[in-house]
Amino acid sequence: MYFLRPIQTQDDAALASIVRQVSQEYGLASESGFAVADPILDNLSDVYQAPMCQYWVVTDAQGHIFGGGGIAPLQGAPHILEIQKMYFLADIRGQGLAKKILQGAFDFAKNHGVKSIYLETTACLTEAVGLYQNLGFEYLDAPLGNTGHSAACEIWMLKQL
Repeated sequence: MYFLRPIQTQDDAALASIVRQVSQEYGLASESGFAVADPILDNLSDVYQAPMCQYWVVTDAQGHIFGGGGIAPLQGAPHILEIQKMYFLADIRGQGLAKKILQGAFDFAKNHGVKSIYLETTACLTEAVGLYQNLGFEYLDAPLGNTGHSAACEIWMLKQL
């Protein structure tokens, strides 16, 4: 059984390691502008303490971390929240945990009066793209805000709440 809880400082190293491991698994190179290159990667708990931010960590009963995902204001468009840093070890994929995090993100946004949620991803993450579509995200023709992902993330999606 797995549990979701808010990020804590002691989670930073494990989550950074998971993002790096999953990025390598999918060929998401840091020089291409993916999340693995973000300077904040080793201090995620600091980032998600800011207003309008939340990050959920997936743990087992013993407290081992298997992944997580967050939501924060979109740089350059703060009236929109962005899904960020959603990565999971292979052991827990396909068990509905990403969907639970996304549903938590939708509730978080609604509770803060936000009407739109944005994300950027890449086509090689086929399972994630399918989940986003099933949850009502729609494709955009161009990116929003200023995520810093350059052309690495060629899929841009928005969900209206």
